[in-house]
Amino acid sequence: MGSSAVQCAAGGSAILPRVSDASLPLAGLVVLDLTRVLAGPYCTRLLADLGARVIKIERPGQGDDMRRGLLQLEAGREDQSTYFVRVNAGKESVSLDLAHPGAQGVVLDLARAADVVVENFLPGVVQRLGCDYESLSAARPDLVYCSISGYGQTGPWRHQPAFAHVINAASGMMDLEREEGEAPRPSNLQAADVLAATHAFGAITSALWRRERTGQGAYIDVSMLESLVAADDTTYGSVLNGGEPLHTPRPGMAVYAIGGRHLALQTVGAAALWERIVAAMGRAEISADPRFATPAARREHWPALDRIIGDWIRRFATVEEALAALTAARVPCAPVLSPAEVVAHPHLAERQFFPAVPHPARGRVRVTASPIHLDRKPVGPAGPAPYRVGEHTRVVLQGLLGYAPARVQALAAGGVIEAP
Repeated sequence: MGSSAVQCAAGGSAILPRVSDASLPLAGLVVLDLTRVLAGPYCTRLLADLGARVIKIERPGQGDDMRRGLLQLEAGREDQSTYFVRVNAGKESVSLDLAHPGAQGVVLDLARAADVVVENFLPGVVQRLGCDYESLSAARPDLVYCSISGYGQTGPWRHQPAFAHVINAASGMMDLEREEGEAPRPSNLQAADVLAATHAFGAITSALWRRERTGQGAYIDVSMLESLVAADDTTYGSVLNGGEPLHTPRPGMAVYAIGGRHLALQTVGAAALWERIVAAMGRAEISADPRFATPAARREHWPALDRIIGDWIRRFATVEEALAALTAARVPCAPVLSPAEVVAHPHLAERQFFPAVPHPARGRVRVTASPIHLDRKPVGPAGPAPYRVGEHTRVVLQGLLGYAPARVQALAAGGVIEAP
């Protein structure tokens, strides 16, 4: 992608035209994207970034729910949110009413042309719409079909509607993240969606490799709930085997105030970290203290140890001074940054993590790149997000499926598709 980017003078971000790069791993792959909101669209954004042609199906009129999300880019419109642009960059929009009786033939033709189908409806919806795995794999037997849902396609919770917030509650994470005496509170991070998306991305590419070897398609079922529970590093391994959960605040993970700012550091996770922080503080004697002599003792007596480390940290005048000392001691640490500070940070600028894509009204819109570098180059979006709902309907139906213009016009007149 890097070779096709054009540097923009304002802010140093790359403006990326829609490109087709044959060197990318998924070049030539066609993905039929029946998803909306976040988990599904982020999965298919990753596929698009790595070279796949992603054909996004949107409802006539409204399109993806998140077109009306946070920060509208254009006055007078309500379908140009930065949310939508970021997770749908590089895709083509086909506006198709899946509930219309005339849509079934179009969906089957799209499935025949596709290698992968991704959907994130509530379980049971795709069966009613006739775009479930059984229906579409009958048209293309080697199809790789992935369903992403809140709780999975089986089990007593499968029909429960789900967003990251409620999955965070159901996963135990909301309980773990509250401090003693606090009520549970929402998390700002939509982790369940993004984790489910990345698990789906990995499963899809694995299934494609099996198909390459055997010719066999696949049906993949990814649960947001299970993706979030699987991301826990300590508690579930403990609780499953008779131990206790590890609540917030986590022993050994601390945040300290210095000069009106905050610094995070970690003293657990590797055996050498304890020795390094003790050496940095010049407090060799505390290693002999029975309260701190073993990892288990340090966890038990973490509040006392936290005060000792905090007293030492507060001797520094600035966060930068503390960072320098801790970095020299090889203790993992970082300043607590605001999102604006992250966007402006030179590290991410060098990594080209905030490229720009074209936008008809704004000229350019900055988005996040994929968190992947391939062949020593950053992987960015393949192009802009679809500006209008269905703006690629004619191109896809006529160019990919070979429909005659008259047939496309008839489908539009019948309300099956929207083809502006």
